[in-house]
Amino acid sequence: MNFFTLACFFLGLGLSAQGADPTQPPAEWAAELGSYRSPLSFKDGRQASTPEQWQQRRAEILADWQRIMGRWPAVLPHPKMEVLSTTTREDFTQQHIRLQVAPDQMTEGYLLRPQGPGPFPAVFVPYYDPETSIGLTNKPLRDFALQLTRRGFVTLAIGSPGGDARKPVLSAEAKCQPLSYLGYIAANAWQALADQPEVDAARIGLVGHSYGGKWAMFGACLWDKYACAVWSDPGIVFDETRLSINYQEPWYLGLDPARTRKPGLITTESPRTGAYQTLIAEGHELIELQALMAPRPFLVSGGAEDPPKRWAALNHLRAVNQLLGHRDRVAMTNREKHDPNPESNAAIYAFFERWLKK
Repeated sequence: MNFFTLACFFLGLGLSAQGADPTQPPAEWAAELGSYRSPLSFKDGRQASTPEQWQQRRAEILADWQRIMGRWPAVLPHPKMEVLSTTTREDFTQQHIRLQVAPDQMTEGYLLRPQGPGPFPAVFVPYYDPETSIGLTNKPLRDFALQLTRRGFVTLAIGSPGGDARKPVLSAEAKCQPLSYLGYIAANAWQALADQPEVDAARIGLVGHSYGGKWAMFGACLWDKYACAVWSDPGIVFDETRLSINYQEPWYLGLDPARTRKPGLITTESPRTGAYQTLIAEGHELIELQALMAPRPFLVSGGAEDPPKRWAALNHLRAVNQLLGHRDRVAMTNREKHDPNPESNAAIYAFFERWLKK
């Protein structure tokens, strides 16, 4: 599917409110940059103006975020995968698996494989639970793994480490914030997919919704072997007026051994804690982390938390990609509600068709 076809596809789905091309902001947001500091700006005030300088700035961003969030354990070169059961479902194979996600941690999930020898593109699908991602629960329109496998992708679906997103179980070797740890798990999931003989390791992406969207965002940005990513309404900026854009919580970036904040919005009685407090105090923004994607493509499947005004942040990321010679790597679609809908999901699948299928 070429880009013109993809643009027409979006238009045909009724997403034309932001124009036929999802990589171009609506006219009212085209020149908006908000109050965000450009990720091209070095800490000493210099501006990256060449691809070589961007690589230096990129290293500076990564070092800052690793320092603040804490470093990962070593990524597993070949994570263990145990097959618990295998069934044939529709025209694909479903394997219930136990996957090694850290040196001392295993978790259960599912690996879905289309028929045929491959090589296939693949997508990692994190969520609260893996069953929703493969269509075995009553939560509609969150079955990304099932729908992508029907379209010819190998998919890997797992859930929260330990089973409770608000009480994540981290490896004893992890000295990092929980959301960064989810990024670490995403890195090991990439390794596991790349180990599959029918998977083309150069064509592996990831997608998640809400909590899974945050997970997919940190995984894609922190592990640059992912070819592309889709983030469904995770909240792509720090916005302390929105209850669901809750990076301050201890299960995301607010973990603090000395104190635990009361969940909810930032207040005097429930202040910022942990890495989140440091990020805000030092003036860091999520667009720095997202800039680590460049020039890999990503799609924001925006809903209530990521409306069109988020282009003010995305325009900074477009500038990074333009410096690297690309104008089609940052995309956003929009819907009114947080929940995915058929049109937003069709756009997600079209995105992966565009970037991962030969």
